[in-house]
Amino acid sequence: MKQVHEIIIKPIISEQSLKEAQNGRYTFVVDRKASKDEIKKAIEKMFKVSVVKIMTNIIKGTRTKLTKKRKTVSDISYKKARVNVKKGESIDIFDEHIENK
Repeated sequence: MKQVHEIIIKPIISEQSLKEAQNGRYTFVVDRKASKDEIKKAIEKMFKVSVVKIMTNIIKGTRTKLTKKRKTVSDISYKKARVNVKKGESIDIFDEHIENK
């Protein structure tokens, strides 16, 4: 089994994710091969919260052409997980950013 820090790569801090964080839904970039069960266990272990629901999707990278050098560059695709936690619980990383706004 993978370690917690191998499954959860980083939190996504954006305007949209901070709005959702106020309602108890948090967004993370996770390992592409991680299952929902692995993500749930990793988040519960790392942040000590109860996960109610997990939604995952794979964001595909885009292709860009550089015409002068005749090369194509592609952005890296990644897997995103949106996690709902039990009412009354929160994840501290997102709370710090909400307070700073």
